Amino acid sequence: MSDMTSNADAPRSPGRPRSVRADEAIVEAALDLLAEGSTIEALSIEAIAARAGVGKATIYRRWAGKEALLLDALRRLKGVMAQPEGHSVRDDLILLVGAIGRNVDPRASKIMPCLVPEVNRSPDHFRLYQNIIAPRRQLMREVLRRGIDEGLIRADIDLEVTMALLTGPMLIQRVLRWNPELDEQTLPEQVVDTVLAGIQAR
Repeated sequence: MSDMTSNADAPRSPGRPRSVRADEAIVEAALDLLAEGSTIEALSIEAIAARAGVGKATIYRRWAGKEALLLDALRRLKGVMAQPEGHSVRDDLILLVGAIGRNVDPRASKIMPCLVPEVNRSPDHFRLYQNIIAPRRQLMREVLRRGIDEGLIRADIDLEVTMALLTGPMLIQRVLRWNPELDEQTLPEQVVDTVLAGIQAR
């Protein structure tokens, strides 16, 4: 993946203002094609342009390549990150854990599980996935650090392992529906309380 610069980060060049409608159509076309079964590898700029009703040049004026376009598209699919209020470490963790694997866009349930094998096969696709997930992981890391600073959480915990403990149950339940007996509405609170019981400062 030679260029992971997204549309939002790309430098603007002088000239005719960009059409927001075209931007939307291109991103929506990419997501629709993925939801219909196209793999990231097979997805082409030509197919996206045809679905969006634009020329390839229109896409390349906005994104450096397919990977940069997909980064923006998948960010759109994941939606706006949950923003902790900063008043309660427990409440903020429940908010972040509850957002894991939860997507408003119905296409996400078709697209995200299909990304797993591609992420495992391709270093480029792994980097694409990490670019999407890393900011969300950082939010959780900051909340845990705040808990340590406030004396609520032990200072000797491994932050990365703790985040895996908080994240894993929600991912496996929402992506794979691992146990139909679990209540997804109460699961975030149960996961957070279970993990906090093991890492709280004594």
